[in-house]
Amino acid sequence: MTATTTASPPADGGAPRAAPGGAWRSYGRAWKRTPGSAVYLLAVFVLAMVSISLLAPLFWTGVGLLVLVIGLPLIVLSLYVARGFGVADRFMLRLTGLPTIPEPEWNRDGPGAGGFWTTLTRPIRNAHYWLSLLHGMIVNPIVSTVSFALTVAWLSIGLGGLTYWFWGLFLPRNWQDDGSGGEWGHYVADAVPWLFGGWSSWSVEVVLYLLAGILFTVTMPWVLGGLARIHHAIAAGMLGRWQSDDLAAEVRAEAAARGAAVHAEDVALRRLERDIHDGPQQRLVRLQMDLAALERRADAGENEDAAALARDARLHAKAALDELRALSSGVAPPLLQDRGLAAALGAVAAGSSLRVHIDIDPEVDTVVSQEVARTVYFIVAELLTNAAKHSEASAATLKAALRRHAPGAVATHLDVWVVDNGQGGAVVASGHGLDGLEQRVAGLRGELTISSPPGGPTAVGAHIPLGGAAR
Repeated sequence: MTATTTASPPADGGAPRAAPGGAWRSYGRAWKRTPGSAVYLLAVFVLAMVSISLLAPLFWTGVGLLVLVIGLPLIVLSLYVARGFGVADRFMLRLTGLPTIPEPEWNRDGPGAGGFWTTLTRPIRNAHYWLSLLHGMIVNPIVSTVSFALTVAWLSIGLGGLTYWFWGLFLPRNWQDDGSGGEWGHYVADAVPWLFGGWSSWSVEVVLYLLAGILFTVTMPWVLGGLARIHHAIAAGMLGRWQSDDLAAEVRAEAAARGAAVHAEDVALRRLERDIHDGPQQRLVRLQMDLAALERRADAGENEDAAALARDARLHAKAALDELRALSSGVAPPLLQDRGLAAALGAVAAGSSLRVHIDIDPEVDTVVSQEVARTVYFIVAELLTNAAKHSEASAATLKAALRRHAPGAVATHLDVWVVDNGQGGAVVASGHGLDGLEQRVAGLRGELTISSPPGGPTAVGAHIPLGGAAR
């Protein structure tokens, strides 16, 4: 069930009134956008004439040569040129102050979809290219011609009418013997003598031009703004991004995240297999050999040698146990399952050889999913281990915070930072630790940021969308 809110009625019981001066502020904002709209409406006409001059011959030549090999590349070229004109139109629309039109999805094939014919025919299989061609070759020239004519009329009459009293003096006039101009103002004065009786032709023209200039100037923000909005609406529908583009991008992002997660898990399992083979397995083999030798010497009565072998065997067993615990903590830490992410991160920090300052949002346990929590735990454990082994750091800071768009809103991201005071110089190299962490974060559709200038400090941040794990 959703809650609804209702506005309180006015105190006088009547209809709500607009704030004083609200209409004037709205009109003032419209005037601020008018110069940009005028520049756009004049410039887009030039762009439209250039686009139709290039696109029409190029496209129809390609259609006519389809029977030959050259026809298809010409059509593809015309689609690319149309895309360029569409991008230019959307860029110029920023002059109007209207909302920016988002970029459409030009490639829906996804990464890895290649081949000569696939690449060549990609524009032909994408409706955005065809709409850009239709816009640049037909729609925009027609609309721009009409808007250009209206813009020129409003600008010329508005500005010209207000200043006619000045520049009209320099126009050649047919003066009569009585000193009145023999222009159209003379006929207007004769037609409506009750209004302009006794007025000179020049005075009538100045007044009428001034009235027209005031009318057109006052309405200029609405007319030019309306024309700009028409262009913007057409461009948003034909040149902008569709909802299906967002869905296609979401599908590709999910596929990429799933692939990154699978690859990261494969690398982690291979590393675990290698570590077990090179560490605990070798120690257990050595332990088995020592126990066999201990058994033989005990049977022979060599007590001192048997005691020494027993001590060595105990040390090997302890080392193998420690390594197995360390390896298992990177895969499935029991503390994470039992007490949550905050406690598990605190335990990792407490077990580090560095002095670790902890700043963890207590709400992470209620918001972060188990899949994200496991990855974050592994990332923090790996980063603290790297800082202790390779960076010559003595202290570090661990911070885990929830990111919200507004106070009290639902958390959208988990930001985890590990900052150490080491020597810096950490880089992402293929097959190394940071590369594996980057792939793990990518598997959750997150981002790993690294700042490690020479001399330090090193700051590594994992920014993970909540609920964005690949499935």
